[in-house]
Amino acid sequence: MSALENAIGVEGAESTTKALPASWYTSEEMYDLERRSIFSKKWLLTTHKSRLPGTGDWVRYDTAGFDFILVRDREGKINGFHNVCRHRAFPIVTEEKGHNSIFACKYHGWSYGLNGKLAKAPGYQELADFDKSKNGLFPVHVHVDNAGFVWANMDNAEKPEIAWSEDLKGIDTQYTFEDYKFDHTWEMEGECNWKVLAEHFSNSTPEKTEKNLSYFPNASVSISSHLFVVQRFTPTSASKSVMRYEVYRNQNSSDEDFETINATYKRVVSEGKAICSETQKNLTVGASASAKTGPADFQKTVRDIVQAHYKKEQEAGTEIWPARQVLPKNASATSEDVAFCSNVDCCRNK
Repeated sequence: MSALENAIGVEGAESTTKALPASWYTSEEMYDLERRSIFSKKWLLTTHKSRLPGTGDWVRYDTAGFDFILVRDREGKINGFHNVCRHRAFPIVTEEKGHNSIFACKYHGWSYGLNGKLAKAPGYQELADFDKSKNGLFPVHVHVDNAGFVWANMDNAEKPEIAWSEDLKGIDTQYTFEDYKFDHTWEMEGECNWKVLAEHFSNSTPEKTEKNLSYFPNASVSISSHLFVVQRFTPTSASKSVMRYEVYRNQNSSDEDFETINATYKRVVSEGKAICSETQKNLTVGASASAKTGPADFQKTVRDIVQAHYKKEQEAGTEIWPARQVLPKNASATSEDVAFCSNVDCCRNK
């Protein structure tokens, strides 16, 4: 049995009633499996539509190594694209946010419309067999719910395996945020696994906020009459994450009320981060064999998704990355190169 199989708990359903073992919070192999099974195909709460108020406004995001852009186009639609040029795979944008009428790659000048369509490809567009319509930016699925929250899904399929309505129907009818406007962002680096953060903050309502809504896998929204905060735990490795916050202010609130609750919120989550870092230390050194303090429903959801995806991989005999681009069927030479690389990896790991 491999180390990953041992960590997953392939022995059967009995393990679903137990707390996740420490290895699920420390193993890089497990983190990669979570990237394939969770972050590649689940709907991820990312921002609110008021973060992108005007045509050409865009923001760059990343989650578990997936770098993508959200932008409002000329029709008012919010689109998502992987942050990669189709020419040499250089990032389309290198800043964190901005405003553009087009996206122009700084490497060789390929440019794209706000709808992702290729506009200009110097050195290629004159070639007889070059099809501009097939060389637009790689899309990311986007759903804007009734409350204005923007969800992203990395699944490369034309339609995501999991429909937004299947996962999240009805969650957008509780609140409206017409009086709120984007104010600022801030972030902290956390020396801990993303699940430690999600578990700690999922069942807690920060002081002076009235409601905390948690959304699997890695986000929550804290709401008060003066502000709401979108909180995202973005993993960068098995034992490190970045805690990212978007703060939206109620335009009817006084400066004093807003600043008071904003400062209180930052203090509370900073204290929570310190607790999570200490928890991670104990999990890493083996002082604790499992994370018994985590919410049972969250841990069961993680376990069920990861085990189901791993089973599919075992049946297929290969890793399954829903977010990765698939080679065209006629790319035989490239396929041979990929197969060669896979064989080299197999030899190295024996």
